[in-house]
Amino acid sequence: MNGFKQFLLRGNVIDMAVGIVVGAAFGTVVSAFAKDLLTPFIAAIVRKPDFSKIAFTINRSKFMFGDFINQLISFIIVAAAVYFAVVLPINKLIAHAQRPPAPTTKTCPECLSEIPIGAKRCAHCTSPVAA
Repeated sequence: MNGFKQFLLRGNVIDMAVGIVVGAAFGTVVSAFAKDLLTPFIAAIVRKPDFSKIAFTINRSKFMFGDFINQLISFIIVAAAVYFAVVLPINKLIAHAQRPPAPTTKTCPECLSEIPIGAKRCAHCTSPVAA
């Protein structure tokens, strides 16, 4: 039981649980935004009172594509928010961490030995080196 308790109290498990709860709440907010604000706006353009009720019928089968469009809009908003709030910053951090360090040495043009980047003379052949 001790190992299970340590597993549950590990920081990354708790962080993941908090992330899932916040993500679900965020998804609910975005769905409400799409359903209550964006959908009426689109419905006003299409001139239908309830955008989610937009449908067409083929052989007495009713296709309710308005609600599908609501869910699609919600998905796009959530995906964009996750991309710009999580993926893009993480990619920049990874790129910054993987950037090669600035060079600390240079090659002497006369003897081709490695010398410090700020050296004005080569330590091996004593020839002047441009800074």
